[in-house]
Amino acid sequence: MSKIVDRTLDFIELFARERRPLSLSDIAHLLEIPISSCHDVVQAMQARGYLYEIAPRAGYYPTLRLYALGKEIGDNDPILMRCETLLRSLRDALDESVLLSKVSGLNATYLQVFDPAHPLRIQVRVGDSIRSIYATSGGKALLGCLNDRALTAFLKSTKLAPLTKQTIKSATALRKDIELGRKRGWYLNREESLSGVSTISVTFRWNASTYIVTVAGPSARLEQKLETAAVLLTDVCRRLEMQPAAGGASV
Repeated sequence: MSKIVDRTLDFIELFARERRPLSLSDIAHLLEIPISSCHDVVQAMQARGYLYEIAPRAGYYPTLRLYALGKEIGDNDPILMRCETLLRSLRDALDESVLLSKVSGLNATYLQVFDPAHPLRIQVRVGDSIRSIYATSGGKALLGCLNDRALTAFLKSTKLAPLTKQTIKSATALRKDIELGRKRGWYLNREESLSGVSTISVTFRWNASTYIVTVAGPSARLEQKLETAAVLLTDVCRRLEMQPAAGGASV
């Protein structure tokens, strides 16, 4: 990645993390880069209207231009427009976190996160990658889309390091679990990635791409509605795959 692009993104993420005005010396210290490099990026962002100076020597802070552009982009994202109504309805029906991710190779990136009303919830940010390809339901769903040769190659080349006591550590056992997921149409993670957290995932295809919808929550809550979650999630993904245009009916 271009250094200047990478650095500009670091600036944006830094302000989101710090949530306060920052001086050039603050930015240089926090990002561990020279002040001269900070000055160049700050001047460019200020000239384009993305940063403003609070007051002389009082530090810089992002303008709402980033928010306005982000909202405009998000409001017209074709996959989000296609999925939002159905995924919100799924979240409301189950009152658990509902996550949408896009598969790219052996990775998947979260595009949308719908949080439940419960204060105890799964912490996932848009733009993050799935936590593990072998210990999450989303990762298993991704592996379930591979042909047998690709799946065998993955299982041979990947060390199944335990993330919790429940993590599957045998390639044979993992293959069996993936085959079970293929057969029933959904994939399950029972505290294999994070203790106390269970997730269930289903894939759908749209526009020659694979997407994953995941329902996630504390195991104590999700286990009680696992069968309902599997039925609703599977139905939502089939409808997302079949509907010809953006939007959709409620669950």
